[in-house]
Amino acid sequence: MAIEKYAAIYQRAAKRKGSEAMLESLLSAPLSKADIIEIGDDRFLAEFTKKVFQSGFVWRVVRQKWPDFEEMFWNFDVDKILLMPDEMLEKKATDPKIIRNLTKVRTIRDNAMMIKDIAREHGSFASFVANWNSADIIGLWEFLKKHGARLGGNTGPYALRFLGVDTFLISRDTEGYFVQHKYISGSVRSKRSLTTIQSAFNDWQQQSGRSFQELSQLLAYSVGDNHVGIRT
Repeated sequence: MAIEKYAAIYQRAAKRKGSEAMLESLLSAPLSKADIIEIGDDRFLAEFTKKVFQSGFVWRVVRQKWPDFEEMFWNFDVDKILLMPDEMLEKKATDPKIIRNLTKVRTIRDNAMMIKDIAREHGSFASFVANWNSADIIGLWEFLKKHGARLGGNTGPYALRFLGVDTFLISRDTEGYFVQHKYISGSVRSKRSLTTIQSAFNDWQQQSGRSFQELSQLLAYSVGDNHVGIRT
């Protein structure tokens, strides 16, 4: 089945938002490759950690406690965190200044180890991410899921998006669009479904010259409840 053209999605989104000018004002662009390379490994670890703790929890509470997370884990200095013995890690997990969840606290050191391993091979984790083939962004998601701790599902992709890495997201609107148009069936997280979605975004990018981030936003604005004046 042929995938809908970018122009049709754009025009529908513009109509729903009231005008092309209004639609364009709602879009945001990712960072450049050069800017991504400048991101410190500590910021990748911090954002992975934040998204792990936000998963299944009240985001507002995580944001409120975040300054204490930064202080307690040395601003997510990878080398310092890797020196933590189990006893120290477990003690920190009982401190009421942060969210007391030992399983999630343990992911901090696990993900620091992943980041350090990649940095040894590529110079920095940021360089590894920046040089990833964007035509296979789902491959980067899979890498994070396989080699990281609790970075599967939307956790890894949302962390990448927040850091400025160009990626689309499997939001409720995105999933609904592909299911309603019968482009995919079954689980949206199956390899077949993700490959179909990646292929569609690759086609839309070739047709438009836009980033995956902009395309993901446009798609969300073109469906669901995203009408005039509603941000997504």
